[in-house]
Amino acid sequence: MKNKISARISKNVLVLGLVSFLTDASSDMIYPVLPLFLADVLGSSMLFIGLIEGVAESTASILKIFSGWLSDKLGKRKFLVGLGYGLSAVGKPILSVVTAGWHVLLLRFTDRFGKGMRTSPRDALIADSSPEKFRGLSYGFHRAMDSAGAVVGPLLAFLFLPLVKGNCRILFLIASVPAMLAVLILVIFVKERKRLKEKVASLTKPRLSPFDPKFKIFLLGATIFALGNSSDAFLFLRAKGLGIDLIYIPILWLVLNLVYTLVASPAGAFSDRIGRKNLIISGLFVYAIAYLGFAFATRSIHVWILFGIYGLYYGLADGTMRAYVADLVGEEKRALAFGVYHGAVGLTALPASLIFGWLWQSAGVSFAFGFGAALAFLALFIFKFGL
Repeated sequence: MKNKISARISKNVLVLGLVSFLTDASSDMIYPVLPLFLADVLGSSMLFIGLIEGVAESTASILKIFSGWLSDKLGKRKFLVGLGYGLSAVGKPILSVVTAGWHVLLLRFTDRFGKGMRTSPRDALIADSSPEKFRGLSYGFHRAMDSAGAVVGPLLAFLFLPLVKGNCRILFLIASVPAMLAVLILVIFVKERKRLKEKVASLTKPRLSPFDPKFKIFLLGATIFALGNSSDAFLFLRAKGLGIDLIYIPILWLVLNLVYTLVASPAGAFSDRIGRKNLIISGLFVYAIAYLGFAFATRSIHVWILFGIYGLYYGLADGTMRAYVADLVGEEKRALAFGVYHGAVGLTALPASLIFGWLWQSAGVSFAFGFGAALAFLALFIFKFGL
């Protein structure tokens, strides 16, 4: 079975999966402790910490659109992917010597600049490097490797923190090693796929008009869903409110990512057989059920089950939606399409979290999670009857 899967996944996709695994492991060694480092070591306020994440994610979202267009215009993928991973990697060791919150703001901006620069060209390169009949498997494999890194990263952090006596600066230096290794592997082993120059010569500026109506309907559904898909930080707050001790919160994150990792590749392969739309609809249904569960949960055991269900949603829908984007557009506009998709979803994330937080505060936690479930059902309806 393993040999059959590897035979269907190209070398580029295998290497890009390894690069994402190493990069995510590096990032998730830092991510859980960075807010504590900002608050306890640098003395940053909660508002400033929120500002850092807001600026970072908005930067990434906008750049995903531009980098997708630029990749299609140039007919190049690898250079932009390498530049993006390189920018993210270079800031990690510098974190070890920062002395003020605004230093972290600049480094997070650089990190998300890199993410925004690489994501759309990388997703397009995966499509370029995959036979159409195995495209879902390729994206599922890549998402599985990415989420596997998100499992390994926190475990490495828990392993090294006692060894460095809780010194976050040393941890940041250690975390930079896999990030640098990922860039080296990408430069050496990923190959640019030769593309026909005439396919990109006519591309002038990023706009929606060249896209098929089905892509626009898909984008509408994805954006509506994203408006109800608030930050996962609210899940942790809900868990804590239901009696989960702070020390076990990272383990919940591991449970989610472990399920995600186990499901993503088989789900991608399954979408190659039954179609992307059906699997995306299934994923959104699972999401809605999970959010309704969080809305009405009353015991801590419910949280553990719901985090597993939430990981199932990620495994079913995340990579499959990316593969569907590749299905809906031609090669010459593919990176731009990924940029528009990632940009729309990313830019919606900020208002989604603000709306969720306001609903939680003004109407209660059940209403907030119910709102997210309702928008998931609405998006499901659009995908079911509009595509």
